[in-house]
Amino acid sequence: MRLIMLSLAFCAAIGQSVFAGGGLSDRDGRQVPGWEAVGRLNIAGLNMCTGALIAPDIVVTAAHCLFHPRTGREIDARKIEFNAGLYGTVSTASRMVSRSVIHKDYRYRPAGKAQVGTDLAVLRLESPISISLIKPLQIDERPERGDAVGVLSYRVDRATTPAVEEPCYVIARQADTVVMSCTVEFGASGSPVFIIERGSAPRLVSVVTAKAVMGGKRVSISTALAASVKQLLRRAG
Repeated sequence: MRLIMLSLAFCAAIGQSVFAGGGLSDRDGRQVPGWEAVGRLNIAGLNMCTGALIAPDIVVTAAHCLFHPRTGREIDARKIEFNAGLYGTVSTASRMVSRSVIHKDYRYRPAGKAQVGTDLAVLRLESPISISLIKPLQIDERPERGDAVGVLSYRVDRATTPAVEEPCYVIARQADTVVMSCTVEFGASGSPVFIIERGSAPRLVSVVTAKAVMGGKRVSISTALAASVKQLLRRAG
């Protein structure tokens, strides 16, 4: 599996469709009942990423989002804001971050040298978001090769409205590194990847790390969540 990697400078994915039965009510991401747990991360005024709420006070995203793009230094977590369910100028809920926990094996690399398999972090919010307002997303042990998946994100050219790409498919998986046919663009860092099954709610399985080329075709790379998130949550306290 030979990949030519390209890291994603900001976080947002492209897409023109909707999750079947998943709650998005039109092709542009307008009206997102049930999807308010996905939001935009404003990273210290430097850039943006997408994050997903997995507990009332925990957001999951890509680790490289938390580093200064020029200096490579880790950004003070207290300068990061999560805007859940952002649409236009209105968020369902907004919280500042109080602490970040990065995968223990992750090491930041300059743009264009993406690190895969460990590019994962959780953010603890300064105060919980009530589950009566936003229901956190559930995590699944998958994905596996052949699974249909979708990506939901905010992107730099349309930073205030969520966009969705589906269906695309898992091409390969090695440990926690997942290769997908989703054609994300620069800006998709941290975007949640969901398993799509007709008749059931999509479940969160990975987060977007980078785009790549494999066999001359555009693909995307994500980091599987289940095992790593459990370790991160223990460290987050």
